[in-house]
Amino acid sequence: MLTTQRTAVMNFENAVRGARNPLSSWDRMDSFSDENGNFVFGPNDLSLARRLCRAGSDHRKFLRQVFVSVDITAPLYWWKEFDTYKVGTVANSTSTMHKIHARPFDRADFSTDQMSPATLAQMDAVIAYLESLRLRYVETKDKAVWYDIIQFLPSSYNQMRTCTLNYENLVGIYHARKAHKLEEWHVFCRWVETLPYADDLIIMKEE
Repeated sequence: MLTTQRTAVMNFENAVRGARNPLSSWDRMDSFSDENGNFVFGPNDLSLARRLCRAGSDHRKFLRQVFVSVDITAPLYWWKEFDTYKVGTVANSTSTMHKIHARPFDRADFSTDQMSPATLAQMDAVIAYLESLRLRYVETKDKAVWYDIIQFLPSSYNQMRTCTLNYENLVGIYHARKAHKLEEWHVFCRWVETLPYADDLIIMKEE
């Protein structure tokens, strides 16, 4: 299971202006903001952006200045793979260390959407045991019980992180993970496809 919320894309105008710095071609800029404040590429700027993107990472440096902020909720096993993408990304997570005991454990806290009925029954037993540990810790504040929770917590436990990336990060992630066996990566890539001008700048579909 993976969900995305509160997506914001920023700094298109400055990034495009910077892309024109090498040839001092600012007079050809024709992009603008619409009545809702959304950036709209003009034909000249979009043509340039598309050419730079297809020329390779050394030429599309402007993509590193198009920023994306998003809240992602995903299981720990997915975050372990996402954490390989460290360059140019930032993430603040909800805390398992400090808040794992703050509310009851429930099946909704875990990614169980691909589990067979037999495995789901085992998972419910795990959740019930984790809840018994949580109640014991709340009562006793025994650090040994806290360690039981932390070390027994399944990798299917869902964590929310507020992430900041840029379009260049997303080019690498999208093309590396779009055919991955984990369904969470397919959901992530479908989210990428919804971003402004993703077809032109990230996916790089042919005209």
